[in-house]
Amino acid sequence: MDSRLVQDTSVAMNEKIENRRQKTDIFEKCFKFKTAKELQRAGVYPFFRIIESAQDPEVIMNGKRMIMVGSNNYLGLTNHPKVKEAAIEAVKKYGTGCAGSRFLNGTLDIHVKLEEKLARFMKKEAALVFSTGFQVNLGVISALVGKDDVVIIDKMDHASIVDGCRLSYGEIKRFRHNDMADLERVLNDNNDRGKLVVVDGVFSMEGDIINLPEVVSLTKKHGARLLVDDAHGIGVLGKTGRGTVEHFGLENEVDLIMGTYSKSLASIGGFIAGDTDIIHYIKHVARALIFSASPPPASIAAVSAAVDIIENEPERIERLWENTHKMLKGFKDLGFDLGPSETPIIPIIVGEDEVAFKFVMMLQEEGVFANVAVSPAVPHGKALIRTSYMAIHTDEHLDKVLDAFKKVGKALGLI
Repeated sequence: MDSRLVQDTSVAMNEKIENRRQKTDIFEKCFKFKTAKELQRAGVYPFFRIIESAQDPEVIMNGKRMIMVGSNNYLGLTNHPKVKEAAIEAVKKYGTGCAGSRFLNGTLDIHVKLEEKLARFMKKEAALVFSTGFQVNLGVISALVGKDDVVIIDKMDHASIVDGCRLSYGEIKRFRHNDMADLERVLNDNNDRGKLVVVDGVFSMEGDIINLPEVVSLTKKHGARLLVDDAHGIGVLGKTGRGTVEHFGLENEVDLIMGTYSKSLASIGGFIAGDTDIIHYIKHVARALIFSASPPPASIAAVSAAVDIIENEPERIERLWENTHKMLKGFKDLGFDLGPSETPIIPIIVGEDEVAFKFVMMLQEEGVFANVAVSPAVPHGKALIRTSYMAIHTDEHLDKVLDAFKKVGKALGLI
């Protein structure tokens, strides 16, 4: 046989084997993933930045002091002396972990006491704590929505809600963002089925508030149950910081309220609050609770202390809103597009993803730490710089932030 033919045949066989490997090797997607590395090479990679200090209005990054407007520490409690002391005392008494699930050996007396406190705080009969807020939505939605049911969600709901729906055996239906006519359309189409409507109280990227009075009216009209994810509402909205439901005076009208600790409550974890029978059922069915390690004592104690501070220091919420109104006005006066924001979450919509990456890194050079959101986290062409504010930001901090945005916005031709 001709040696060239043998060589060509060998090359063809090797190519065929390589093509088959690429189709069957589950790691192939990893080898082809280039986006993050390209951003790193271009010097505009804005993720996993390393912070060397507490989540205060100013943080240290690479030895440089920066103003933090990318944290969800709305009330400034993550570094509060009472919160830290509560966590330290819990570690001294209970150790660093429970070494098991809530279902078996991981329920401490402080877990139960926090559940009782959260139930009172949210004006519900009962509450149940989980190890993360993400797990609350995974566990609750998948526990409640069965194969003949439908779960109805806002198109801009948080990823944990979407994933909780995917874990359920029910059908998922979406309605246009905060569009009550579209919600009613979906409800009408599913009148003969069990229905759970799940909405964010405050939307984490847009910073707008759900039209809860209308959602409540529609769910009652169509016999649906309602779950409000108030991760970004608790400690922010309502006269006493009880969130979106209190903001609208609908405490007795919403079936379930979900909250997280990693925002205003200064720790990590989450909870669901509602009627006793519903919480009892979730407690015994939610896989994300039963098969997950229990929240550590320090986290539970920190949350309990944070709730006390919210109740005893209402001036923190007042100051948070003073800062929010200042920044909403400041950005609008500069000519930035803020979308529908009406909360301490203030997005600056800049358009294309590339512009957003440049913008956030230029802000960093000006000593401002902000976050970036690009597609698919936001619609294509709607990339944004996500900023969020704390009760403990000073006017000096905020003025410097506005100056930095003005400088960068002009340099990029956005204002």
